Amino acid sequence: MSVHQSLELWGGLECTVARIGDRFRDQSRETGHADRIEDLDRIAGLGIRTLRYPIVWETISPDSPDQADWGWHDERLERLRGLGIRPIAGLIHHGSGPHYTSLLDPNFPDLLARHAERVARRYPWIDAFTPVNEPLTTARFSALYGHWYPHQASYPAFLTALIHQCQATVKAMRAIRQVTPHAQLIQTDDFGKTFSTAHLIYQANFENERRWLTFDLLCGRVTPGTFLWDELCGQGIAEADLAFFLDDPGNAPDIIGINHYLTSERFLDEQVGRYPEHLRGGNGYEPYADVEAVRVNLPEDDIGPAARLREGWERYQRPMAVTEVHHGCTRDEQLRWLSQVWQAAEGLRSEGADIRAVTIWSLLGTVDWNTLLTRQHGIYEPGAFDVRGPAPRPTALATAAKSLATDGSFDHPVLDRPGWWRRESRFYRPVKSNCAIRTVGAPRSLLVTGATGTLGRAFSRICGVRGLDHCLSSRREIDIADAGSVERALRRIRPWAVVNTAGFVRVAEAEREQDQCFRENSTGPAVLAEACARHGIPLVTFSSDLVFDGRLGRPYLESDPTGAGCTYGSSKAEAEHTVLAAHPNALIARTSAFFGPWDRHNFVWWVLDRLASGQTVEAGPDIVSPTYVPDLVHVVLDLLVDGERGIWHLTNPGSVSWFDLARRVAERAGFPREAVRLAADRPPLDTTLATERGALLPPLDSGLDRFFADCETDWAAASRRRMAAE
Repeated sequence: MSVHQSLELWGGLECTVARIGDRFRDQSRETGHADRIEDLDRIAGLGIRTLRYPIVWETISPDSPDQADWGWHDERLERLRGLGIRPIAGLIHHGSGPHYTSLLDPNFPDLLARHAERVARRYPWIDAFTPVNEPLTTARFSALYGHWYPHQASYPAFLTALIHQCQATVKAMRAIRQVTPHAQLIQTDDFGKTFSTAHLIYQANFENERRWLTFDLLCGRVTPGTFLWDELCGQGIAEADLAFFLDDPGNAPDIIGINHYLTSERFLDEQVGRYPEHLRGGNGYEPYADVEAVRVNLPEDDIGPAARLREGWERYQRPMAVTEVHHGCTRDEQLRWLSQVWQAAEGLRSEGADIRAVTIWSLLGTVDWNTLLTRQHGIYEPGAFDVRGPAPRPTALATAAKSLATDGSFDHPVLDRPGWWRRESRFYRPVKSNCAIRTVGAPRSLLVTGATGTLGRAFSRICGVRGLDHCLSSRREIDIADAGSVERALRRIRPWAVVNTAGFVRVAEAEREQDQCFRENSTGPAVLAEACARHGIPLVTFSSDLVFDGRLGRPYLESDPTGAGCTYGSSKAEAEHTVLAAHPNALIARTSAFFGPWDRHNFVWWVLDRLASGQTVEAGPDIVSPTYVPDLVHVVLDLLVDGERGIWHLTNPGSVSWFDLARRVAERAGFPREAVRLAADRPPLDTTLATERGALLPPLDSGLDRFFADCETDWAAASRRRMAAE
């Protein structure tokens, strides 16, 4: 079989309409796409010409199968048509249908087929459909694990839900082809493999047979006498329901879509004590841990997208596509995952497999998928666009998409190292990997200045965790206010970007040491900016809320004019102006009131240390936006990888006085509120930072929660000292 043309880049929008109890969650609404038709123009601008797009049953006929509202879809599908984008119409996406049916309803297949026919008649030019997304996965989450409606947790219910979805797929395509005979079925599911210890091989073998069910049913491979036929009948599925799939060889998908995630492949181990408690379960006969296979020392060639694509191709010998590529992680890891999947598809094509496309999924991101939508916390994961600002903002994934759509390749310095799932730090238990992943040539490096400061050390630590090669330099190695020193460093290190965390940080002392403050905070960043601009190197530097005097009467935005009330703030305001004048593409992060787990030179640790030693704390009334350092560093690195520029306000959303912050810290640590006193009874200055570009950090309370969790060991020692003193 010849390989089909060149590998295509497709796109997809997370469009789940999931019912949880009596509440429906619509991801198109939660990501804002429901109110932004212009998203389609943005997607077209990436070069994407095939898009998985929702024409979801629950949104068109929510109240009755006899009623339909097509207005929203008419407008958007016409826009897609005008943009030259081919939609793959999704009719139900991780849903169980409107409130008048469910996955366990025997009428579900016919009801969905009725909706499918109406879609085909209204949009006869659409020629690609996914009537039911991921039937096996949806059946597991809805009827085996009970996460989604109808919230069943039994094996017979799971099989019934799966059979109904697959029957609905067949009946829907029959109805569609009455209108559009050449319509294609592009069927998606996740068929990640299960691995195990020798003791649990029986369970792994069972799950590895079951994972093919969606495609085996549609391809007519579940026949009398096979393991799956006997298994399903033994669980109460009627033979007539299985024979239904054998009547018509046209049921098979035209394209098999694999949705593969880093959590798709599992490893079963009866030695449950080796793993975190939340990964421990069992099969009703014996307990075992069910963990991500990438975190276990398995041969590299046995796991990952290439292995699963090869299995699918060898089993079905039908055209395939990767129909979802998404990783809810840092931007560098998102790029590495996309790169690995693309290379896997290209590699299989070179072996003769007919792999048609790779799909950038969640172009607009996802909300609360870290809890499978079961909790409404508003946890957002960006995709090719980040929707948290006034308009969707292209990320580095958008840049990658443009490059892949144009010439089938893309490059970025972060790709010089493998993703976390291929680094030895991934394992639950320290082991030596079976396969060392090596880079070709020397990895490109970041240059981070300020080796002795809070931010510099935090960047070094987090770059290490994220697999970002970097050089952390002190003032002795690079004097950023000396043009010759900077030039020599850039020529020696040849960084792909510079993160400047160096500076004069003693706010009170700045009034007495003004020359030194301006040299380090203004002259130094300006010299760096001129050198980086000359060499075409991206630059990040940091500013402060103290560029404002706190008298505005509302939180400050990025566009507000500066007007510092102190020398330190004036030095930072001058740096902003000179840096952007010299290097218009520089990124300036305005932030405020650091606190973090890795050094004790911050207000939160000062409060804890005083309280632990039995002293009272006096804190002032001025209002600020405290910032948890790990959150700040992660977001700045994401923005740097995205190629962002200009001034950004980056703090944990929240506004609190120093006095109230100290009381919050005292309460969380178990000290009496009365141990914190107001230092001055005067009208407060308010330098709270808000943003008009997008709130990218989690809320302040989240930062405080993680501070105490991350400092648990250190805080326990401080508590022991306090109790000993008492």
